[in-house]
Parts: sequence; C-alpha cells; structure tokens
Amino acid sequence: MLQGTSFLGSTRGLQSGAPFQGTNPATGERLQPTYFSASIEEVDHAATSAEAAFSSYRRLSGRERGAFLRRIADGLQAIADDLVQRANQETALPIPRLQGEVARTANQLRLFADVAEEGSWVTARIDTADPERKPLPKPDIRSMFLPLGPVAVFGASNFPLAFSVAGGDTASALAAGNPVIVKAHPAHPGTSELVGNVIRESIAACGLHEGVFSLLFDAGIQVGQNLVQHPLIKAVGFTGSLAAGRALMDLAAARPDPIPCYTEMSSVNPVFILPGALKQHEKIAADLTVSYTLGAGQFCTKPGLVFLPTQAESSNLVEELRKRAADLPAFTMLTAGIAAQYQRGLTQRRESDYAQVVTASTVQPAPAPASTTAALFEADVEEVLNNPSLSEEIFGPTTLLVRSSSREQLLQAAHALKGHLTATLIGTEEDLSANQDLIAILERKVGRVIFNGYPTGVEVCHAMVHGGPYPATSDGRSTSVGSQAIFRFSRPVCYQNLPQSALPEELKNQNPLGILRMLNGKMTTEAIS
Repeated sequence: MLQGTSFLGSTRGLQSGAPFQGTNPATGERLQPTYFSASIEEVDHAATSAEAAFSSYRRLSGRERGAFLRRIADGLQAIADDLVQRANQETALPIPRLQGEVARTANQLRLFADVAEEGSWVTARIDTADPERKPLPKPDIRSMFLPLGPVAVFGASNFPLAFSVAGGDTASALAAGNPVIVKAHPAHPGTSELVGNVIRESIAACGLHEGVFSLLFDAGIQVGQNLVQHPLIKAVGFTGSLAAGRALMDLAAARPDPIPCYTEMSSVNPVFILPGALKQHEKIAADLTVSYTLGAGQFCTKPGLVFLPTQAESSNLVEELRKRAADLPAFTMLTAGIAAQYQRGLTQRRESDYAQVVTASTVQPAPAPASTTAALFEADVEEVLNNPSLSEEIFGPTTLLVRSSSREQLLQAAHALKGHLTATLIGTEEDLSANQDLIAILERKVGRVIFNGYPTGVEVCHAMVHGGPYPATSDGRSTSVGSQAIFRFSRPVCYQNLPQSALPEELKNQNPLGILRMLNGKMTTEAIS
C-alpha cells in the first residue's frame, strides 16, 4: 500500500506539505495516492537522524555493508512485477526496458556489495617508520579512504530505478559507509516509495540504525535546496538538467562549509563517422537511428551530433538516415514538461538560419501531452563552429548531422566541443591510425571513447567511466557508474605514529582483512612482520 508520505528513518512524514500526484504521461491520468511535500522540519529530522546513524554505520565491516546491499537487491527483485507496473504507469517507459532496469539496479547493488566486502577500495597505503634515517627519523605514515557523512541523492527523471532511490549514487554512498537521504523525483513518486520501503525493510532486517536511509518527497525544488544547504549533509549526487545541476553546484559551493556536489548534467555525445565506415552506410543508419531514438531520445548518452566525412558517399548515409527518420513512430516522453521543452528546442532549431531539417517523422503524435515525434537536422561544420547553440543538448529523439569540408575543420570542431560523457568513432582500424590527433583531442573532452559501438547503453562494471568535463558533470575526475563511483563519497585520511591498537583494521600490521595495500611503495597483501 502506497501512503504518499516521506520516509524519515523508520517513521513516516505528515500529510501536511504541498500535495501532488504522479501522472501517466501516455494518458494524462492522475495516479493515486496523493503525495505530500516534506517540510523543512522533516528535512532536518532526516538529516539529524542520518548524522546519528553515521557513527555506527561507518564502522560496519565491509561484509556487513555488503550483506545490507545484497538484501536490498534481493528485495527489489522480489517485488519486480509491482515496480515495473508502477514505473510503467508513471513514466510510459516500455515494460522490457523497466524489467532490464530492475535487473541493472540489483546488479549495481551487488557490484558495490562485492567492492565493500573485498575491501581494497580504501586504497590503504603504509610507509613504515625508519628511526635511523638521517638527517631526520622517518615517521610511520598510513592512509586510507574514509566515508564523508550523510549524502543527499536526487532521483533522475529518465531512470526511475537505476539512477533514483536505490540507484548508483545511493549504492556507492552506502557501500562507502555513508547514510543516504534521497530526494525522490516528482515524476515517479510511487516507484520511489516502493523502492524506499524495500530499503527501510532491509535496514530493519540487518539491525541497522534507522537513520541510514530517508526518502523525501517534493513536487518542486524547495526540499532539494533545503537538503543541500543543511549543515549535516556532506556530499550531493545528482543526475538531471544543466540548469538544475548548476543551481545545486552553486548552493553547495555557497555554504559556509562548501561540500562536494557530483552532478551529471548535459552531454551531446558526438559521433565521428570516418571514411572507411561508409561502405556500411545502411548498417550505420540503422544502428544510429536506434541509438538517438532509444527511450525517446531521453538518455544522457544519446548521440546528438554526428560528424560526416567529406566523401561523396556520405550522401548515401544521409539518405538512409532520412528514410528511417520518416518512418519512425510517435514517442511518449517522460513528462508533459519534458515534451514541451523538446518541442521548444526543435522550434528554435527549425527557425534558425544555421540548421536545415533533413526530415521529420510523418506520424502524427498522439493526443497525450507527452507525445512527440522524431526530427533529423543537418548543418555545415562552419555553422556549428560559429553558432555554439547547435552544439547544445536537445533532450529527445533528434540529432544533428554535421557536414565537414576538410579534415582541419573537423579537428577544429573537435577542439571546440565542450565536455561530454562520450565520443564515438565509427570506422576501420586504418581510420583510427589516421586519426590519432582526433582521438587525442577527444580524450580531453569526454569520459568514454567508443569505437564501432554507440554510446547508449552503459555497462555497469569496474572499468566504466560515466563522467566527463563540465558541463557533462561537475567534476570530470569522477564517475557515477562503475565501482570507482565509491570514491566520490569518501576522502583520504592519514595516520602518523598511531599505535596498532588505535589503527583501523585496514592499516594494521597483520592485515586482518587480507586486502591489497601499498607497503613502502609496493602492492601486496602480505602482513608486516
């Protein structure tokens, strides 16, 4: 039974804040129950409870944290049918996509359970003392990563599970030893409550402090602002628009004690079609069309710029893309507001003097306010260089084909790119050898360079980097997917000349956890004799 109130540790919030409801974007139907925005007192209650939980939660062993994360994963999969049904009603995302997202969310939790249990993520470093060193004795120095404290996480609109209440930000923060307070996305409150209840039940089953997790509802931005500004919050994780992400960054930086704010915001994910690829123009057109329209183009990794080579054969690829765009069906976007923003972006592009419509879907959108259609645009590389607005993200099923007349212009365009999550190269190995200078540029612009694949679809694994320079993220040194995401919510602490009895287990001579450590500059699992 959904109740419509916030989770404040083990208690529920009051039905006193501003009311709102989820909406089915395919039909416009208001969904029950009514939800109530958290008050500033409830935000404070959640933060105070999280701070109270921190002292015990941070001291749990990696095995205990891992068991907690696995319990959440099992709980989500146990109610997968209910989750998928409610998320489908609130987002209009297809059932198979949502079934896959339940699995991905559970797998992320289990990945971080593995990381917590294995323990080497703390990056323990030990430099033993040398009292005979001249001219000064060398002290005993040991360091490792420790959790920060209560973390605020914002649910994302386009991933109601994998980037929301129990998504990657929450999983990585919990794995590092931090209590989490989630601000649910107002577009899928029912899905958020179902997941929140699983986490709360897992906390009780594992005997953890109730403040390890809270979930706050709000139809607007006030709760999120209050959360980021609360003095007990020590870090923020966010996935969403550039405007909202930047506002949170500024709030976090303007605090009396600025805190890290990890935001994933805006990315156009350029694709470079290299000359050797044109013989497969039909396959490229098919794959690219799937990629830029996947999920109605509402992926942060959607390819929004496609650079074409100078060869005459490029016209075959453009024609194939045009045909496929004309036959695309109507799409239902996540919310009426996102659909309206998409239409404004298309209108601005159509009315500009810099881009031409190659084609648009011939299908009429459905009457629902969140329904829309795809559009394909084309522009010269000079226009893209002279008009930065053409390189800005339009969130939805559209992309811009960019004609280049020289290799120098292509490199110039690559230099002009802002920060993005991904860049893709389609071609042959010979093309790669001939474009090492292009690759060198892209390495400074993105977090992931892809060859003969497409950016939509992010593998959850240890090596994945889902980040990039601003404005793709607030900190291009971080990732929000993969096990390295845990480092966002931790910091290095150094211990000098502490006795064995006072050191964390990870730094003791006998290495009781058996983790990999750097001992006097060499990686080893051996104990110190």
